[in-house]
Amino acid sequence: MTAKICLVTGASSGIGHATALELLRAGHTVYGAARRVHRMAAIQEAGGHALPMDVTEEEDLQRAVRTVLDAHQRIDVLVNNAGAVLHGAVEDTPLAMARAEFEVNVFAPARLAQLVLPHMRERGSGVIVNVSSVGGEIALPLGAWYYASKHALEAFSDTLRMEVGAFGIDVVVVQPGIIKTDFEAGTARQLREISGSGAYRQQAEAMAHAAETRAAGDGPASDPEVVAVTIRQAVESARPETRYVVGWRAEELLNLGRTLTDREFDAAVTRAAEPARR
Repeated sequence: MTAKICLVTGASSGIGHATALELLRAGHTVYGAARRVHRMAAIQEAGGHALPMDVTEEEDLQRAVRTVLDAHQRIDVLVNNAGAVLHGAVEDTPLAMARAEFEVNVFAPARLAQLVLPHMRERGSGVIVNVSSVGGEIALPLGAWYYASKHALEAFSDTLRMEVGAFGIDVVVVQPGIIKTDFEAGTARQLREISGSGAYRQQAEAMAHAAETRAAGDGPASDPEVVAVTIRQAVESARPETRYVVGWRAEELLNLGRTLTDREFDAAVTRAAEPARR
């Protein structure tokens, strides 16, 4: 297997960090990018590179891509993993926060794709991995803007795949289920700040309690390494799948969304929150 030049965003923690280390162990050259450079020391110790990047800053995106190209004259793999979460009732959530959610979860991956595609097309090969979520297909209460952004990322990926396939470039969507990361560390606080005192306070408190349980490690979840292994397999495959479903309850949740009617699904996820309210 030929070693690939990889750029992984959101590499300071969780899935991005695990993915960078997994690709390094497999012998690839890895550039991890994130705002918190100090949290990528393990990547550097493993032989990787750490790049400072705020995905909402155009200059940072251009600098990161230029750094990799200057060093290697190519980027074989882009893993768009950086993301943000936003929880609160639609009625309560300021649209400025919703726009910021789309900047991180949709427009940043799209811009990075724009920056690497000319070089991938020139070489006639490349892989773009967009880390979505089971929330790219289903939706749960009090997360409209997060789920909308992931739905948008998946639609974007589908169109991009059809556009660039003729140039030898693969576009892959990864749909993690429930994963042990600090991604939702602020979810409980966010729910209470946005919707904890209004008409949706009961639902917000139930979901905040569930988020705290997950954050404490008391609930079942998959390690981020299982997602990292899946991403490595996709990157190394001569013909990767267009979508990979991975992690605890991922298949189960997607199957519920695909087989139940909308009203049946609504009832199922609403009932699931009931024990937390008592």
